[in-house]
Amino acid sequence: MKKSRTTKPAITAVVKDGRYPVWLLGGLLVLATIVVYWPATSHGFINYDDPEYVTTNVHVQTGLTWQNIQWAFSHTVVGNWHPLTMLSHMLDCQLYGLKPWGHHLTNILLHTANTVLVFLLLRLMTGAVWRSWMVAVLFGLHPLHVESVAWVAERKDVLSTIFGLFSLMAYARYAQEFKDQSPKSKVRNRASGYYWLALVFLALGLMSKPMLVTLPFVMLLLDCWPLNRMQNTECGVQNLNRLLIEKIPFFALTAITCVVTYVMQGDTGMMLSLASVPLDMRLENAMISYCRYLGKLFWPTQLAVFYPYPDYWPMGWVLLAVGAMAGISVLVFLSRARHPYLLMGWLWFCGTLVPVIGLVQVGGQAMADRYAYIPSLGVLMAVVWWACDLAQGWRYHQVALGGTGCAAIILCIGLTRQQLGYWQDNETLYRHALAVTQNNYLAYHNLGIAFFKQGQFDKAISQYQKALRLQPDNAMFRYDLGTALGAEGRIDQAIVELQKAVLLNPDYVEAHANLGTALASEGQMDKAIEQYRQAIRSEPDNAEFHYDLGTALGRSGHIDDAIVQFQEALRLQPDFAAARHNLAHALQLQNSAADH
Repeated sequence: MKKSRTTKPAITAVVKDGRYPVWLLGGLLVLATIVVYWPATSHGFINYDDPEYVTTNVHVQTGLTWQNIQWAFSHTVVGNWHPLTMLSHMLDCQLYGLKPWGHHLTNILLHTANTVLVFLLLRLMTGAVWRSWMVAVLFGLHPLHVESVAWVAERKDVLSTIFGLFSLMAYARYAQEFKDQSPKSKVRNRASGYYWLALVFLALGLMSKPMLVTLPFVMLLLDCWPLNRMQNTECGVQNLNRLLIEKIPFFALTAITCVVTYVMQGDTGMMLSLASVPLDMRLENAMISYCRYLGKLFWPTQLAVFYPYPDYWPMGWVLLAVGAMAGISVLVFLSRARHPYLLMGWLWFCGTLVPVIGLVQVGGQAMADRYAYIPSLGVLMAVVWWACDLAQGWRYHQVALGGTGCAAIILCIGLTRQQLGYWQDNETLYRHALAVTQNNYLAYHNLGIAFFKQGQFDKAISQYQKALRLQPDNAMFRYDLGTALGAEGRIDQAIVELQKAVLLNPDYVEAHANLGTALASEGQMDKAIEQYRQAIRSEPDNAEFHYDLGTALGRSGHIDDAIVQFQEALRLQPDFAAARHNLAHALQLQNSAADH
């Protein structure tokens, strides 16, 4: 007997899903997310990546011009190629200027949209309204996601996730529509449209942040559950080979992104070599980090903007982490027939973390809260569905689930508000990081930068020295310490630190320029001139360097050469008033010398 065709989702809701309209539940998500995150609109920018992305980036600050759009597609920022993210920052600057509230508001609205999209995506695939809503509200209000929302430079997280979720929604619609195999059907054409729409959204997401390279694998997981495309149907067997072939364009797109990202991060020096972080240490840290991410999902405390890479992990911890990961993997695999969402959610979590788990180490962090933004969805789905199924046999299961859900939401709101408070300014953020982590050299250094900006040079020097005790060979730390010493009038000590900076990194342009200024202030003009020339060799189009060199040459009596440098500075920057004034004075001296 022929089976009747069905397009119903595989999973149904536990409670009466039709009691409340979807628009009302979506509206509650919007309201809750905006209210909880609203305090971020009173926060400022921070000095970690925000300068590169916004506050010192001239291309971003001048808004959406054709020249800036070209720049966004042809340059990297902090080692990443994500042109759409940079365009979104340009649009913010065009709308709000450098008023931080507007930039924070955009992040909040993007995160709110993601929260609603999570709800709509799960409801589309499963039909389970309340389960889907619970996953969405936990995603939207979880304190582990504060970093992605409250940090302006992490726009790439919330922006790429919007495109990623739209891609998955289009793919889910494609999978559901494709069940009708009739070649004359309009449904078949519609399915094809959804397929290419999913590919377009994936491309947009990858141009916002390359972490979405795992999305084709997520689609395969969704094929298993809840789309159930691996099962036999009247139209034939939807086997793995068919599903893999179907996703070749998606895999091709992500493969290209992986190559581009690898090359660019290598060229910008962001990627650490195996010599600095050996493979065995990366593997150990990966296992530990998986468990730490899980721990912070279920007990989100002691969250920090930066988690330093440790010198080593105790072998007992590593073995415990490996055992935990293996144990969970075995359990979810064995329960795949009865609870398929557990295996899907676990593989979602583990798989989407692969690009940032540290096997290819970019930067000095052991892990980062922002990396859990998309992976957390897998765990949240698995836990919510499992809890609902587990409670099915209870007498008052709806009351129990409702009470537990309300308690979880209230806890998330409290912890998220608390974590959000740490992001209000640089000093609060880094002091908190120092309180919950050990040997946090970046927090010491960035706290020093905050004090320097406030003119508290003695406090800045103290923080830089603490950072240098942890990383004595860091050229940037030496440079900043030298700059702070110079600002406090301790020129001899400043020269020593700046000389160490250029020895550690001979291509450090700013260090050469500042060393030249320090030497010039001590009357060591020949040495100062050499440092300025070094800086100009690296950045020949920097008007400030030509001006400083011209000033040093003039003080040394090389008037003709000084005139050349002032003229070059004015060519590069016609409104450079100081250069114009010094040029006039140098020309006067030249004329006086000629008269005599």
